[in-house]
Amino acid sequence: MNMGKVKVLAGLLLCACSDDTVGQNILQQDWVEKGAVRFLVLGDAGEGNESQYQVADAMASVCDQWGCDFALYLGDNFYDVGVENIDDEQFESKFEQPYSGLDFPFYVVLGNHDYGLLGNEWSQPSPQVAYTDRSAKWVLPDRYYRHVHQHVTLYGLDSNAIMWDTEWGGADEQLRCLGEARDGSTTSWNIAYAHHPYLSNGSHGNAGAYEGIEGIPVISGETMKDFVEDGVCGDMDVFFAAHDHQLEWLEPTCGTEFVVSGAGSKTRSMVDRGAASLFVYDETPGFLWVEIVDDILVGVFYDQDGVALYEREVVRMAKASE
Repeated sequence: MNMGKVKVLAGLLLCACSDDTVGQNILQQDWVEKGAVRFLVLGDAGEGNESQYQVADAMASVCDQWGCDFALYLGDNFYDVGVENIDDEQFESKFEQPYSGLDFPFYVVLGNHDYGLLGNEWSQPSPQVAYTDRSAKWVLPDRYYRHVHQHVTLYGLDSNAIMWDTEWGGADEQLRCLGEARDGSTTSWNIAYAHHPYLSNGSHGNAGAYEGIEGIPVISGETMKDFVEDGVCGDMDVFFAAHDHQLEWLEPTCGTEFVVSGAGSKTRSMVDRGAASLFVYDETPGFLWVEIVDDILVGVFYDQDGVALYEREVVRMAKASE
């Protein structure tokens, strides 16, 4: 492992509830300093196609101009059925090569395709966790984890395990861990990210009614809906997700900003699911660039040519519990 990767891992904090031993000797630090944190957000990118490369080039241009510290990589990292082992060539063809021009860490979460096409191959993501020790930029130390950057704590969640209640950390386990971590956080910003959205006007739609279906929890995402409402709403400042292949900034709901950035390599036509939206775009692939300076967050959506599509500024208001 190179020294740059060691510095990245030094900022990782695994949930105290995790049964994994990866990183449990990492010293926790209290971060109270405020400054500038800049990062990219994108998901559903793992195609290895021309659009993924074009988006990567646009990301590099934006980062050259405005700066980037890291990226949040929101799942469906390898279409269509994940990877077979740590030596799978897809790590090279669908991640390392497309992002070879980006010299910063990618903090990864798992998508449904990373669990296999049917979403029931529970051991399928294990090579993606193990690949953290091999890659200079891939960071997935556990199926859910958190990391701290100055005055921002980010919580990477495994929404597949939340929906399916797997042995790897179901809804109750991740909810407890998220709550404990949030209660112990000393940063002013707390941001969660996962593959499956809470609200979306894409074809998959809103949690609790995914695919336009209600009453079948695993398919409709009722567990994901309950999880967000119990553990994210009002406790997290922002929730980033993907799964639907568009760029969308929803109207603030339940005290939290909700954003979908799932156009990392392809798009899909919108379906009106009734979610109140400030901006939505499905014409070309693209990504989100975020800057957080003190108590102000600015997010800008870009298309695959690096053209700015939409900008939103969020001023963080102190919560009553602080």
